[in-house]
Amino acid sequence: MGEVFAGRYELVDPIGRGGIGAVWRAWDHRRRRYVAAKVLQQSDAHTLLRFVREQAVRIDHPHVLAPASWAADDDKVLFTMDLVAGGSLAHLIGDYGPLPPRYVCVLLDQLLAGLAAVHAEGIVHRDIKPANLLLEATGTNRPHLRVSDFGISMRKGEPRLTEADYVVGTPGYFAPEQLLGAEPDFPADLFAAGLVALYLLEGHKPDAKALVEYFAEHGTPGAPQGVPGPLWDVLAALLQPDPRARFRTATGARKALAAAVELLPPAARDDEAGAEPVEVFDQIGPLPAGFDAAGPRGRVAPGRASGPGPAAGSGPASPPDQEWGPASAAEGNPEPRPAQAQQHAPADRESSRLNSCLRCISRAGSRL
Repeated sequence: MGEVFAGRYELVDPIGRGGIGAVWRAWDHRRRRYVAAKVLQQSDAHTLLRFVREQAVRIDHPHVLAPASWAADDDKVLFTMDLVAGGSLAHLIGDYGPLPPRYVCVLLDQLLAGLAAVHAEGIVHRDIKPANLLLEATGTNRPHLRVSDFGISMRKGEPRLTEADYVVGTPGYFAPEQLLGAEPDFPADLFAAGLVALYLLEGHKPDAKALVEYFAEHGTPGAPQGVPGPLWDVLAALLQPDPRARFRTATGARKALAAAVELLPPAARDDEAGAEPVEVFDQIGPLPAGFDAAGPRGRVAPGRASGPGPAAGSGPASPPDQEWGPASAAEGNPEPRPAQAQQHAPADRESSRLNSCLRCISRAGSRL
């Protein structure tokens, strides 16, 4: 039997590592399903405050993987998300190398749709990169991307957790203004999205510094080999060094991308082109002994209570998948569902839960 948090989440096996903790496959004994659980590994107050910020993100969108619930057990804390089994874009490039332009357009559109939803909540992600863009295990069907890891995200106007001249993010995916210490803003996420798209098209990490220098000295370069002109026009607008020259919103970039897709040459059939179809595999692997698709074998769930415990909280469930298409630019900010408000805990209960985490911070005894 694995470790059980708050009488609800049973840790099954480790499946990855995030910026502030290990990621486990876990069994939710209340909802009777597998989830991904990020368990905090460090106990200093600064890391705990980042953890509190990340678990507070609640975005209900098919292309966003935000925390859904959390639990605290003594000095340990975790939060859970949907279990996404297809690995990241980095896994996909490792398997196939450069991807076909139309396939990249689908992934870029879904990334921009997720960013539109994130930005609509006033949140700047600040760490858009291939490893943080996860895929459902859809096989050879249409891919399904989800924006994940909000560990260093922040709401516009929120106080920073670092000094103003300290750059936070992943080297190689910084926007130029981030390196100059500018306040976090949405165009920086769009710059990183452009770099991710270029990575998918070329099969290797772009040289962002050289690209920015070329833009500054010579203007917009011509399309790289193998990148169709209409698609490059969209990427070039995302990659402008001056944030004022970029798309101002993810929705605006999606509209331009949809128009560019209409101008791309027809995609060749795989059997005609001799290309291997892109397949998104299940990257997690089989369950360990003692577990099956229905959960732990032959055991009664610990603490089967009908109501929420004092140290666990939850957010809205994920909505069903949505189709992508050139005319679907409005998908990025869907109308909220009427029942969504009923799924949130009352404000006083949520305040009590956050205070529980804040007491963990106090016990850590470190200064912010």
